[in-house]
Amino acid sequence: MTSAMTSAPDRLLRLPEVIHRVGLSRTTIYSLIATGEFPRQILIGPRAVAWSQQELEAWINEKRQSSSAPDDSVAGQSRVQF
Repeated sequence: MTSAMTSAPDRLLRLPEVIHRVGLSRTTIYSLIATGEFPRQILIGPRAVAWSQQELEAWINEKRQSSSAPDDSVAGQSRVQF
C-alpha cells in the first residue's frame, strides 16, 4: 500500500472554511496568493474555487513553526544594540 492510500483523502475547502481556518480576510488571502505566500486555489467549476486541505494545513504548520522559532527581529526589523 502506498502512503497516499493510507493517509486521509485530501478534501477541497471552499473560501468560507479557508477564512475560518486561517483567520485572514478574503482580501488578505488573495493578496498573499498574488505574492506566492499562500496556497493557490483550485478551479472546481466555471465560477467556483477551493483549496487543498493538505496544502492549507501545511501552510498553517509552516506559519506555526516560523512563529515559534527564535528570532532576533521585532515586527520584521532587526534590533539595534547599544
